[in-house]
Amino acid sequence: MPQDDGVLPRWAVTRWLVECAGVVPAEIRPSLVQGLYGSLPIFLGGVFNTILVSSIVAIRIPTPAFLFWAALEIGLATLRLPLLVKGSRAAKSGKRAHIDLYILAAVCWAASVGYGCFITVLSGDWLAATLVVLSAAAMTGGVAFRNFSAPRLVMVMIMLSLGPCAMAGVISGKLIMLATALQIPMYIYAMTHAAYRLNAMLVQTMRSERENGRRACQDTLTGLLNRAGLEDVVARRADSTESGATLFYIDLDGFKTINDTLGHAAGDQLLVEVSQLMRQVTPTMDAVARIGGDEFIILADEMDPTTARQTAQRLIDTLRGTSFVVNGNAVKISASVGISIRSQAGPDLSTLMLDADGALYAAKQKGRSRAVLASDTLPNLYLACDQGSSCQSVSCLIRESRTPGAVAT
Repeated sequence: MPQDDGVLPRWAVTRWLVECAGVVPAEIRPSLVQGLYGSLPIFLGGVFNTILVSSIVAIRIPTPAFLFWAALEIGLATLRLPLLVKGSRAAKSGKRAHIDLYILAAVCWAASVGYGCFITVLSGDWLAATLVVLSAAAMTGGVAFRNFSAPRLVMVMIMLSLGPCAMAGVISGKLIMLATALQIPMYIYAMTHAAYRLNAMLVQTMRSERENGRRACQDTLTGLLNRAGLEDVVARRADSTESGATLFYIDLDGFKTINDTLGHAAGDQLLVEVSQLMRQVTPTMDAVARIGGDEFIILADEMDPTTARQTAQRLIDTLRGTSFVVNGNAVKISASVGISIRSQAGPDLSTLMLDADGALYAAKQKGRSRAVLASDTLPNLYLACDQGSSCQSVSCLIRESRTPGAVAT
């Protein structure tokens, strides 16, 4: 189960309450539910207000019904505050939160406010009724603002808070109170509509943010990770595990010839098909990235050298044994692979890529279509960088250090 699933309700009724109108992407739903834990000051203000109002009215009208209401408000506040604090902490850490009980307690609180409105209006004490009803109406604004990530919950809570007031107005027999039977339903509709509109804006904003984040970390041609996406994966791996990693630096052999012969559009199509093949033959937990041109990176868990060489050779054999159809032409292509392995206490990603890039150059020199594991036998490739060369990467350094007779990529 994904970690964020611990935020989502399990009960059917609470799931129904937090569902939004329209289709909401699964990755957005946990964030919407987490929004129910927000705005602690608004929550505290609402709880303080209802306890204060119910206590004042209970003192003014000390009957069992009003004393019960005051006690109910205090009891619900005592239950809801720990649920809010613990749930917020659990949601942030990805742990299972008591979201179902928290939502149910919020609904019960709304029903308690409605109960207070109902008995106060029927009491005939219009001063107390004015205080209670105005307080309830004010609370609905806070309900809509705090919970618009779950507009259906907003609708239910407002109906439970103010609906009994309209019912009591009709039952009271006072002609002037009949207006509440028209006003309150319209108010409930307006606040619910506003919650749905705010929710739609929130969902659209979250969609846009995730899409922009995806585009920033994804290669536009192949759909694989780009360099920024690869760095993000490495950062998350570093936070979640202390194990090492194996990096395969892959360069397609002869791609430039195909690109020049069949055209750039055909070259792009070939890159897309090669990317799809790499994704198919690579375990889902490994990261596959295109970092430019015909260069790819596969980042996997730490392997022993023998397994790493075998893995790279299988990839080379798969590419070499696959016939790609590009613009009606059957195209064969292979690859050279440089491998570097980082142990638990080993170098960072930059060094890992540096070593793999040097190993890739060695694979090219040895005749292409082969895999080479980085070792301590290549320090001369990095000497210029150590001496302050303007090269920004080993790829640049390798290109500058090649002689006219060297093997081209």
